[in-house]
Amino acid sequence: MLLAVTGRGRELAAELRPVGAWSFALQTHSAAEEADAAAELESLGFGALWFPESVGSKDAFAHAATLLEATERIVVATGIANLWARDAMAMANGARALADWHPGRFLLGVGVSHAPSVAARGDDRYADPIERMRAYVAAMSGARYDGPEPSPRPGIVLAALGPRMLHLAAAEADGAHTYFVPVEHTEQARQRLGEAPLLAVEMTAVLEADPARARGIARDFAGRYLELPNYANNLRRLGWSDDDIAGGGSDALIDAVIVWGDEEAIAHRARQHLEAGADHVCVQLRGPGGASDLCLDGYRALAPHLL
Repeated sequence: MLLAVTGRGRELAAELRPVGAWSFALQTHSAAEEADAAAELESLGFGALWFPESVGSKDAFAHAATLLEATERIVVATGIANLWARDAMAMANGARALADWHPGRFLLGVGVSHAPSVAARGDDRYADPIERMRAYVAAMSGARYDGPEPSPRPGIVLAALGPRMLHLAAAEADGAHTYFVPVEHTEQARQRLGEAPLLAVEMTAVLEADPARARGIARDFAGRYLELPNYANNLRRLGWSDDDIAGGGSDALIDAVIVWGDEEAIAHRARQHLEAGADHVCVQLRGPGGASDLCLDGYRALAPHLL
């Protein structure tokens, strides 16, 4: 049976609910430690739990299974599963198996990653990401599966920033997952997607009111993204200059892409994304502890303001 990958955007928006959590830190902890963290984030009321698949990280499907088993209701979402890490049939059927095991609780985000990350995997074929994604999604749709088809089928969204990938996400998937974007991008993304597809927006936040300390944490996080062409070019399309992007980002750019301040300031930015057209905002808290900091104290403090 073919795996249809369009048409569930409105259902997924309801399943995810408006606010979720997005965490790099989960992959740096043991299965037992991240299971406890996932259960707490669920108890706080977050609608979804997002995690990445980066170079050297835990396998996306094994990781998702760990988080699904540790929780009861929260949606677990890949942000993103790297298409260079497995063939299209393996991607489609991994999602089907998890959706069968945990109905309505797994969302597959798929992305083309970045040339340096692909090269680090020993592959030098990174070229024309739009056509690569188009062919990959088509192959997923036609993938043979000998297990029972899950109901509902897994939602599938594409990591998308530019106009062409956003249009592809609207036409060939259930929607888009955007990352490292200001509110103005969310408004444009919704216009390009149309009303029906899901728009799930990652929002990085620093729960710190002191400007110097907050921007220091934000720049530590932002630096590597500003050096990647996909993210830098997306900001240029929005009108940010090379001077804004250089040197770890101007104050104005950092403040636009990463919200910092008290709980209400972070909640206000999340509402701005929702008002601009996001269906779901997944909050990635960053603290002085860096990539391994689960920031659970921060999520506890934020939950009453966000949920």
